[in-house]
Amino acid sequence: MSAEAADREAATSCRPCTPPQTSWFEFLLEEALLETHLRKAAPDPSPVQLIIQFLEQASKPSLNEQNQVQPPPDNKRNRILKLLALKVAAHLKWDLDILEKSLSVPVLNMLLNELLCISKVPPGTKHVDMDLSSLPPTTAMAILLYNRWAIRTIVQSSFPVKLVKPGPPQLNIMTQIQQEKELTENILKVLKEQAADSILVLEAALKLNKDLYVHTIRTLDLLAMEPGMVNGETESSTAGLKISAEEIQCQVCYDLGAVYFQQGSTNSTIYENAKEKFFRTKELISKIASSSLHCTIDEKRLAGYCQACGVLTSSSDSASQQSTPYSQIHSCMKSGSYQELVKIFLEDNLTLSLPIQFRHSVLRELFQKAQQGNDALDEICFKVCACNTVCDVMQGRMIDIQFNQLFLKPNKEKIDFLLEVCSRSIHLEHASESSQRKMAAFLKNLCLGLEDLQLVFMISSHELFITLLKDDERKLLIDQMRKRSPRINLCTKPVTSFYDIPASASVSIGQLEHQLILSMDPWRIRQILIELHGMTSERQFWTVSCKWEVPNVYGNVILGIKDNLTRDLVYILMAKGLHCSAIKDFVHAKQLFAACLELVTEFSPKLRQVMLNEMLLLDIYTHEAGAGVSGERPPSDLISRVRGYLEMRVPDIPLRQVIAEECVAFLLNWRENEYLTMQVPLPLVQTNPYVKLGQLLAATCKELPGPKESRRTAKDLWEVVVQICSVSNQHKRGNDGRVSLIKHRESTLGIMYRSELLSFIKKLREPLVLTTILSLFVKLHNVREDIVNDIAAEHISIWPSSIPNLQSVDFEAVAVTVKELVNYALTINANNHFWLIIQADIYFATNQYSAALHYYLQAGAVCSDFFNKMVPPDVFTDQVIKRMIKCCSLLNCHTQVAILCQFLREIDYKTAFKALQEQNRSPP
Repeated sequence: MSAEAADREAATSCRPCTPPQTSWFEFLLEEALLETHLRKAAPDPSPVQLIIQFLEQASKPSLNEQNQVQPPPDNKRNRILKLLALKVAAHLKWDLDILEKSLSVPVLNMLLNELLCISKVPPGTKHVDMDLSSLPPTTAMAILLYNRWAIRTIVQSSFPVKLVKPGPPQLNIMTQIQQEKELTENILKVLKEQAADSILVLEAALKLNKDLYVHTIRTLDLLAMEPGMVNGETESSTAGLKISAEEIQCQVCYDLGAVYFQQGSTNSTIYENAKEKFFRTKELISKIASSSLHCTIDEKRLAGYCQACGVLTSSSDSASQQSTPYSQIHSCMKSGSYQELVKIFLEDNLTLSLPIQFRHSVLRELFQKAQQGNDALDEICFKVCACNTVCDVMQGRMIDIQFNQLFLKPNKEKIDFLLEVCSRSIHLEHASESSQRKMAAFLKNLCLGLEDLQLVFMISSHELFITLLKDDERKLLIDQMRKRSPRINLCTKPVTSFYDIPASASVSIGQLEHQLILSMDPWRIRQILIELHGMTSERQFWTVSCKWEVPNVYGNVILGIKDNLTRDLVYILMAKGLHCSAIKDFVHAKQLFAACLELVTEFSPKLRQVMLNEMLLLDIYTHEAGAGVSGERPPSDLISRVRGYLEMRVPDIPLRQVIAEECVAFLLNWRENEYLTMQVPLPLVQTNPYVKLGQLLAATCKELPGPKESRRTAKDLWEVVVQICSVSNQHKRGNDGRVSLIKHRESTLGIMYRSELLSFIKKLREPLVLTTILSLFVKLHNVREDIVNDIAAEHISIWPSSIPNLQSVDFEAVAVTVKELVNYALTINANNHFWLIIQADIYFATNQYSAALHYYLQAGAVCSDFFNKMVPPDVFTDQVIKRMIKCCSLLNCHTQVAILCQFLREIDYKTAFKALQEQNRSPP
């Protein structure tokens, strides 16, 4: 039996050692209970519940003898648990629709990372740098699954989330939810940073054009065996469950189309890419419809995407562009042809081709434009609302509250247009009796709701009214109107709020909450909150939107404000200001923060200082994103405020670590080295890790031109970074009596965590500071004993050449950090030849010779005007040229080897002639 046939059998039956009637799922559950002692498992858990249980058990931290929390150990039990989770996912055929629907982002992230691990994807290697065509099929498929999930998760996170009303507060549950929320946000942040790479990986997958294989329970069992027993089967081209090339392309095209469509909101040209991918998906679905086993695409959603792309992308054929109502409406909204828009809605009242949700979304957009000061749109809003209302009436739906709002002050023009809409929305010769009754009831109720008898007469004398209502019904209605006792016209009273709108309180509250979410005007936010608190005293309106978040250090102070209205207002102003700052809308952020500062100044010195701190951070962001980009120095006032913040000693003020971090980075970026080294107070250096790190960096940069003996600060900086990159080692005796070494990746030995250090460095833009810290990490990378290929860097000689306790340093983390730092540095200046050499050396050390050669040549090009001048000898050193020779040799570029040998200070004739004798020389 072939491996593929065995996989098919394994996917539909059980292993030979289990009874024939036992399903794979039941066997997995039994195996889990036997091998991992999960006695608390549910009596009949679903496959997804099993995955969650297995991974939760495998990721539980342990306690040592001193009751200190340790990461989950890498023992047999946990490896079995992870393998069982992978088996359950394989039982579900790795269907992302099922997994995403039932698993949280952190759990699914853990599951797919385990799949990458077991599929032999090298850790720390970027997927975009890997050639999918040269990888084993299961490895390539694992990379595709991970990157498909990554962009699907990014797209899903952009959709609005319905806020769940909180139940009775339970501390442990709230803490667990908060932790999962923070973990999800961290994962999303990483996925968004890697989104461009994931897109490149999936674009590369479209060029594969070959079948791939995904792990099944059988192949996972083979991988779990001893290496000698696997016999190479899992590396073969037929191991695993076969996924055809067409199915892979169909799924990848759909996922790429979705992410391009999401990105189109900020760059409309990307909609063309989305359109191409979605229409390609449609072609592939029609091609594989009968034979598809694994490709599950929501065809209704795909049709919607295709229709939207057709509207949003320009077409050379104007006739096709205007072929659908969607295209016409989009064109009218874009060009401001609102009368044409009204005509489209009038015509659609008969054809009913537009979904009601779409009609209401167009009306909402018009309302928003009208609220921004375009008074001419008030009439258009009423006309579109009238069309929607008559459409609702004819389809038996309730009349929307917006119609009652707009019809508060009826006049002749409004009645005339409404009667026109009614006449054009029904063909009396072909209309059913039910439709006629609905229209008649609407006109009758319209008359009963009017106070002005002249307007009533306009309706009752209209041809449509006369046709639909019998003589007796018309006479009875008119008599009722004439005999009706005169009442005060409510419209003569000043309308100051929504109280006189004919709607229930809950509808009015909902509308006000909607306005509260959308508004960015501090005065308007205050007015809405006053109205809401006047309608109900039971609600906490700071919880209206799940997007309103303030840091916990501030939240505890704000939520302690006793007055409900003030508490809601302060919380919402700060949350909206922080959100605007995060999306770089600095104008609105400043308005919101200024209003919040004015408010809290009246009653809370503590919150006043908080707002001053946040406004300082906002001013730093504003300068760095504006004038700072062109190199303009910040005003002296801003530098003084930054110094004042660092030296502030006000007790009991809640502080965000990011502000201190940004302040120190700001001073380093603008070369305030004198202040950091000489003037910063000593207590501040001892208590604030970022200030200490900034002082050491500034002092080291300041002393770089000096003699080697004066670089005491370089040694101090070295020791601080070595401590940050060290791990705490502990010995543990296992059940077999052997002693194993446990390493804690994020050690607390240093002044901060390595991740915090990396985050801080990525805020720096000053080339000398970046070069200094980069050369330190390169030196730290080179001091390990098992290093084969050193990495070169500028100023590397200032650092110590050895470490007393090499075993304490986490060199894997150092290697990852070097890669991240050089990638970041090249985003600041892609033409820095020293940084390019470091990047090339990294690729050389990891045996990626083509990429290494590319960066060596790029370094030479940028410092020689693309080889029009001589490359400086400190760039193309003998070591660099020898590495280029090795790269060319391994890439079978033997002619280039012979040429490069002549650039060495002592020409290597032996290697040059040997290269020329090779049979498979590349053309010169």
